[in-house]
Amino acid sequence: MSIALVEKLFTVFNVTADILKDELSCTYLEGLAETGENLFHEKILQEELSELTERRLLKAYSEVNLEEFTKEQIRQAFQLAILKGMQENVQSNHQMTPDSVGMFIGYLVNKFVEKPAIRILDPAVGTGNLLATVLNQLDKSVESAGIDIDDILIRLAYVNANLLMHQVQLFNQDSLAPLFIDPVDVVVCDLPVGYYPNDVRAAEFEIHAKTGHTYAHHLFIEQSARHTKEGGFMFLVIPNGLFESEQSSHLHEYIKNNLIIQGIIQLPEAMFKNKQSAKSILILQRKGEGTTPPKSALLVDLPKMSDGPAMNRILADIDSWLIGNKK
Repeated sequence: MSIALVEKLFTVFNVTADILKDELSCTYLEGLAETGENLFHEKILQEELSELTERRLLKAYSEVNLEEFTKEQIRQAFQLAILKGMQENVQSNHQMTPDSVGMFIGYLVNKFVEKPAIRILDPAVGTGNLLATVLNQLDKSVESAGIDIDDILIRLAYVNANLLMHQVQLFNQDSLAPLFIDPVDVVVCDLPVGYYPNDVRAAEFEIHAKTGHTYAHHLFIEQSARHTKEGGFMFLVIPNGLFESEQSSHLHEYIKNNLIIQGIIQLPEAMFKNKQSAKSILILQRKGEGTTPPKSALLVDLPKMSDGPAMNRILADIDSWLIGNKK
């Protein structure tokens, strides 16, 4: 039944995005953002549409009522439509984080962060799918913020947040420029991998390379730490070779001085195209009064998430590790 509802809502997103794409001479993703706004406001906001187009849109919208869907169903349907739009013209760093990874990060945030009310940041928010997946898992009162330099992606994140009724502040800017946001309790981020082209700005970071371009994913770690409260946590999706690159010595030094490695959870290789593109979840805590390193870091190789018994064993191991480190 849940899958049927997701497909039903996806069909409405898809059909109406295509209608608006043709009528407004825009991309599918721009049409999707427009139709998402219409659904949220429960009216057609575009003034330049023909009467026939308005009738076609209203007929499609009448087939769904957002109140009948769960937040996860809305997120999944919107994500499917975004994925379709991204197949038209996508850059490699616009790939969406797999749902299972977002759900697992949400699980980790609930386990590691005991506060009943938190602020959370995704400094590379993209379409907002990872942040939305995490927010849908949390059993806390949450305010959140997201940053992205791509204006289409940030608009989709805005529509996504509205449809899901999430409180999210969104900023359309270079995530590695100065950020005017209050410190947060939690950072979640699927780190953009590659070189950062702005050497002048990179030089403002401790981690910057002494010659040539600095890795953006290294800079994102420092930027995230700068905006995390003392004792706050960072849950970062990282390339498996993060600590083995030619620039990793700067990263090691920065982490040693400012952060505590709580754990590294290696994601199943089957989730990725090849071994070289495989990733892990790095759990960091910002040093502060009362923070202490774990007796030993949490090191986990996740099985396929479809393997229920193996996943249950891993979750039990994580629970035991957390209990052991609270004593």
